[in-house]
Amino acid sequence: MPHSANSRYKNRLLGLLDPQDMSLLSPHLERVELGLRDRLEQRGMPIKFVYFIEEGIGSIVARMAHGRDTEVGLLGHEGMTGTVAVLGGDLAPHECFVQAAGAAMRIPIAPFRDAFEQSPTLQRFLLQFVQCLMMQTSYTALANARLRLEGRLARWLLMCEDRAGTELNITHEFLSIMLGVRRPGVTVAVQILEGNGLIRAMRGKIVIRDREGLIALADGSYGAPEAEYEKLLGSSPVRFKVVATSTAVSP
Repeated sequence: MPHSANSRYKNRLLGLLDPQDMSLLSPHLERVELGLRDRLEQRGMPIKFVYFIEEGIGSIVARMAHGRDTEVGLLGHEGMTGTVAVLGGDLAPHECFVQAAGAAMRIPIAPFRDAFEQSPTLQRFLLQFVQCLMMQTSYTALANARLRLEGRLARWLLMCEDRAGTELNITHEFLSIMLGVRRPGVTVAVQILEGNGLIRAMRGKIVIRDREGLIALADGSYGAPEAEYEKLLGSSPVRFKVVATSTAVSP
């Protein structure tokens, strides 16, 4: 389905919307700043706003008892929160908070639902994004099951670079939450990547030095979801940096 570019928006979904669909959303959109750790959704609570991220990164985090949290989804300028609303739900299934500060265009849930119900083309377009996010989540599960921690870290850093550039402000403690492992394990994984010249690690910051090396270490867990996004929702000058490769995670 072709979409025209709405150049005033940095969010790819908004930038690719059909003009008629955009006209349903635009009167209700407002730009908001996103501060580090701002909560965009709370598990089990009604969704109040849908955020179309323009700058920064949002993390979808699943929670268990005793603080055993792990990231199950990652969003940036390519995406939106509130996907459960696209599927007809009302309550957030997971936490969603800001991992890297930035900005977003947000819309209250009521006018978002009205626009969604009025337009079959908007429904199909946003459902395609949900499909892409589900594929990302499935590859997260694959990486968690099949890769060593340094491979999982490589994939996660690549996904962050796509959305925030080569310099990432991140602590080992926060990485442990994102990857669902203990902090000492993260420290070892970071040391392995740095020792191989793939990254440079500083206090509270990681700089990516060798993207191709990270892709190789990710061993096929990175690339396919990004290529699926480009196939379904592409047609924009701002793209993910890699398409799918033939490499697969070894069984």
